Amino acid sequence: MTAGEIRRTLQREFVRTLRKPFVDAVKEYDMVRAGDRIAVCISGGKDSMLLALLMQDLQHTVDFELLFLAMDPGYAPAGRAHLEENAARLELPLEIFETNVLRVAGRHAADNPCFLCAKMRRGALHSALQERGLNKIALGHHYDDAVETMLMSLFLEGRISCFQPVTYLDRSGVTQIRPLLYVQEREVRGAVRRLGLPVVENPCPANGSTRREEMKVLLRELDGRYPNIKKKIFGAIQRYPLYGWSLEEEQR
Repeated sequence: MTAGEIRRTLQREFVRTLRKPFVDAVKEYDMVRAGDRIAVCISGGKDSMLLALLMQDLQHTVDFELLFLAMDPGYAPAGRAHLEENAARLELPLEIFETNVLRVAGRHAADNPCFLCAKMRRGALHSALQERGLNKIALGHHYDDAVETMLMSLFLEGRISCFQPVTYLDRSGVTQIRPLLYVQEREVRGAVRRLGLPVVENPCPANGSTRREEMKVLLRELDGRYPNIKKKIFGAIQRYPLYGWSLEEEQR
C-alpha cells in the first residue's frame, strides 16, 4: 500500500478496534488540546508507527502541531537507515537526534545496562523536547503494556502501581500522554499486518529476554485458566483508590 492507501484503510476499516479506543482515551483524559505542540516518540516499532498515523488522523478534528521525533542511541548505520526509509515510506517527516546512550550504558553498566540506558534515554529525549519548545510527548504504551507494568510492579517491587495516562513532569515542563491506552496489542498487530506497516525490530540486546516478556508469557498461561484475566487486571488498575487513574488527581 501507498502512504495514502494506508491512511484511508486505517480510517475505514479500524474504527471500532483502533480509532474509537484511541479517541476515547484522548477525550477521557483530556490528552490533546488545541494549540498543543506534541512530539510522537518514534522508535520504529509497531506501536509508535501506528500511533504516528492515529495522531495525524486526529489533526482533522483538533488543531495542534505534530513533530515526529526519534532518538539514535547509537544504532548501527543499517538500523538507522531502515528507520529513515520506513518513515519516508509513510510520509512521516521524521527528525532524528543523536546520542551515545548505548555506548555509555554498555561501558559503565555492562552487566545490567537496562536501568542506566532507560534513564539516559529519558533525559536525552526530554532535553530534545525542551529545545524544540514542545509541551507534550505521545508515547506508544497500550492496554497490554499497562497490565504487564502492573504485574511487574507487584511481583518485582511489592507494590501496586502503573504508569498514568497523563503525567506532567515538573523538571522538564513536558506532559507525557499515552493515547493507545485503550488499544489492545492484538489489535495493533492485526492492523500492522493488514496495513503492511514497515517496522524496525527492537535492536536492544536484551530484547526477548526481559521481565516484560516474562509477564507476557505468564498472562498467556493465566488466560487459559482464568478467562479475561487482562480485562480484570486493567479494570482493577482503573478502580484502585490509591493508584487508579484519576484525571482530577493528575491535574493537581
